[in-house]
Amino acid sequence: MLTGLKNYLLTEFEIDFKREDLLAEAFTHASYVNEHPKDGLKYYERIEFLGDAVMQLCVSEYLFARYPTLPEGKLSRLRAAMVCEDSFSRFAKECHFDEYILLGKGEEKANARQRASLLCDIFEAFIGALYLDQGKDCVVKFISKVIFPKLDMGWFDHLFDHKTELQEYLQQNGDCKIQYQMLSQEGPDNAKLYRMAVFANGQELGQGTGSAKKAAEQMAALAALKKLRG
Repeated sequence: MLTGLKNYLLTEFEIDFKREDLLAEAFTHASYVNEHPKDGLKYYERIEFLGDAVMQLCVSEYLFARYPTLPEGKLSRLRAAMVCEDSFSRFAKECHFDEYILLGKGEEKANARQRASLLCDIFEAFIGALYLDQGKDCVVKFISKVIFPKLDMGWFDHLFDHKTELQEYLQQNGDCKIQYQMLSQEGPDNAKLYRMAVFANGQELGQGTGSAKKAAEQMAALAALKKLRG
């Protein structure tokens, strides 16, 4: 298992673990340790504790830099959505970490490998192991590939009011006239698709589509924010 995991991490993420004991610890469940007492193995819970703290810090720093006008409350809600069991379990599945967990026979039969809480724990434990093995910069590089792109993919858009964020961004240096204009609508009445554009002082900044005018406006505002922030 360990050799396969090391090769996988090197191939997929260009991560070459130096301390194999840390990697093994991060992917070992207590039930496996109990069934193999002579192997001298450790299970993931202590290293998971560290990984959780590292993730909180790295995600906080990223959000603080990416959203310079977002207030503390919204930053906290966004971080909570990114650093939670549901998100981490999905990240673990995407990274195929479930395939490398060492489980006892009973846990294997109980399908623990697909349990969201365990996948979350393993993901955090991996982050802790990576931090101890190669430092914070390597952790940031990894989550920049696995987690941060999810923001651009819209995973957490439901937490944002992009129109208000755009207004605050544009009005940092004074008043700015912001207008939304419908460009087109297509489809039958029960499946309309709207295209909206947002203008600032008469200049178009972005376009967006949605099943409702307000949703399309939010997507236009998001497109404008991405353009303005480069």
